[in-house]
Amino acid sequence: MTDASDGDSAHAVTPRIGVCYFPEHWPRERWETDVEEMVEAGIEVVRMAEFAWGCLEPSRGEFDFEWLDEVVGMFGEADVDVVLCTPTATPPKWLIDERPEILQAEPDGTTRAFGSRRHYCFNSPAYREETERIVRTMAERYADNEHVVGWQTDNEYGCHYTVRCYCDDCARAFRAWLEEEYGSIEALNEAWGTTFWSQQYDSFEAVDPPRHTAASHHPSRLLDYARFSSDSVVSYNSLQSSLLREANPEWFVTHNFMGNFPTLDAHDVGDDLDFAAWDSYPTGFVQDRRTGDPVPRELRAGDPDQLGLNHDLYRDPDNPRGFWVMEQQPGDINWPPYGTQPAEGAMRLWAHHAVAHGAEVVSFFRWRRCREGQEQYHAGLRKHDGTPDRGYDDATRVASELRTVANAARSSDGAVDADETANVGGRNTGLEPVRAPVALLHEYDDLWALSEQSHAPDFEYWTHFGAYYRALRARGVGVDVVHPTTDLDPYACVLAPTLHLVDGGLATHLGEYVRDGGHLLATIRTGLKDPRNKLHEALAPGPLADLFGVRVSQHESLPPALDCRVTYRGAEYDYRTFAEWLAVDSGGAEDADNADDGNGAPATVRGRFETGVGAGRPAIAERAVGKGSAAYCGVWPEADLADALVTDLLDRADLAYTERLPDGVRLAERDGLTWVTNFTSEPIEVAVHDADPQWLLGDSTVGAYDVAIVHAPATLVTIATDD
Repeated sequence: MTDASDGDSAHAVTPRIGVCYFPEHWPRERWETDVEEMVEAGIEVVRMAEFAWGCLEPSRGEFDFEWLDEVVGMFGEADVDVVLCTPTATPPKWLIDERPEILQAEPDGTTRAFGSRRHYCFNSPAYREETERIVRTMAERYADNEHVVGWQTDNEYGCHYTVRCYCDDCARAFRAWLEEEYGSIEALNEAWGTTFWSQQYDSFEAVDPPRHTAASHHPSRLLDYARFSSDSVVSYNSLQSSLLREANPEWFVTHNFMGNFPTLDAHDVGDDLDFAAWDSYPTGFVQDRRTGDPVPRELRAGDPDQLGLNHDLYRDPDNPRGFWVMEQQPGDINWPPYGTQPAEGAMRLWAHHAVAHGAEVVSFFRWRRCREGQEQYHAGLRKHDGTPDRGYDDATRVASELRTVANAARSSDGAVDADETANVGGRNTGLEPVRAPVALLHEYDDLWALSEQSHAPDFEYWTHFGAYYRALRARGVGVDVVHPTTDLDPYACVLAPTLHLVDGGLATHLGEYVRDGGHLLATIRTGLKDPRNKLHEALAPGPLADLFGVRVSQHESLPPALDCRVTYRGAEYDYRTFAEWLAVDSGGAEDADNADDGNGAPATVRGRFETGVGAGRPAIAERAVGKGSAAYCGVWPEADLADALVTDLLDRADLAYTERLPDGVRLAERDGLTWVTNFTSEPIEVAVHDADPQWLLGDSTVGAYDVAIVHAPATLVTIATDD
């Protein structure tokens, strides 16, 4: 899959364009034409069979692989890599009829019946048995087929709110999970705090899933059920991955996650994958998984920061394989509230944007619009009559451009002939992995706990997290989205948005990072609770209070009708949703400007509330600790304050950054190249502060919904504005 060489280009790859194909939907005589047209378009990877169980096994034990064998062979002869999928997302009707116990249950006990997809329970012993049977059969069938290069397990684990099931199999599995986790029911009662509302348990057998009830469930029970449910998917995926690797250890194994997905811990699932993939649908995401209404340009091209955050979440910075976009939106789509037509060139823009963030393959979903079933109004690269649709030319164009760009990246000066396809300067062609200087700490446990007790209707984890991500990307800074326990030594600075559940071990980890020279910024609701979802005995930020030199004395959630302003370093800014009054000392003198806990320089108040009941009280503080610094922001910042906080952090870490980029315009740097991506409806003018900038793609005028690539660091690039 990779174009590898020795030395500093050992992990260089030429990003490629792929497509998702469903030969079972089309007449056999059409297959050869489809393959030929894919090759003409520059398609080099094809994904197949994720929903094909009913065709592969029409009845129990009666397998029909002949059709899939034929199509795999066609692609192999055409030198197109084949990625097969385990078909477990859609167990067929005959299997449901034979073993109805595999079906999921809603919290109120309603069975999720056959008729769509993802209707199976991850904890069903019957379904695990059937899964092992079909996966083993497929894996053994293709173990020696040289055209099959890897596998996708299942399809979009948890889509349609199906990570969490509440059936009897899940009840039994949950009790076993709890017993392994706590050891004794007394320990569980103590950890959860079950004396509240007489919720004590006398045995693990007494604990049920959090099914439908009169009022809210105990937050510790909900958090553990979220963990248990995610762990169930991890275990199920591990079963599939092990079977595939047992058949052929040379195969890669991946899975296609979803954007801003809330109920599955992708960090944990990723432990059993060679790299992660995800499914990118920009015009849908701005409508159904983001607060606020999308602006017109977003309905045509999406939000580059929403996409970028997911690219960077699924890109493991320690994995040279980067990530794949397994499903890239090809045109209009059927599932968001409005199926807008993307802007001209948007599909090409999305592919380049993904590659700039580290994608190895961008695979469009799908090759051809389907004539049957639930996705008839979902576009493909070709229309249902086989003629090219709007995304086809974009895919064809970007496939050619990526080969040229990858070749040029290996040139010493970035110059390369447009038709060049050979090695440059004696080095193999390709792009190196993305390497970012800043880390954002992301933890699904925090997301789950905050979602259960958000404290405000508009307190949404991804939106708050994204405010800081957006501020960094607006300054042209690369970001790794990593788990809090990750080795932080490679990062000049770290942001911890709403690091909610903190124990002593994590506090030590972050303290060591700062004392060794790292620069840390933490935000509202950090360190408020322990990992069992109980308030710490000490005030927030709990175990981190000594590191930051502050404690939270009061908090409030704020509706949009209230005037919310703070001063920060002498300037006034707006904030929203949530605020914390800080006591900037060890004992609680709220109006102290400076305090020292004996383990570093005093904490200094950098911002105060300008409005409201807390007017005049500290809102933002910062202190030097060891060789580094630790800052705490006690408000949810609007964009200008987020920018000020982030640039101050970057300055303390001595990291260069760009002028603030216009909304919808972003820079992304990879392997010495900078992608200028314009997600807006107007052209932009780009200046490169270099004596002789080498443009690999486009030039200094970047059109609406267009992209250009220059051989220069992002810090030398500026965008002309009206200001």
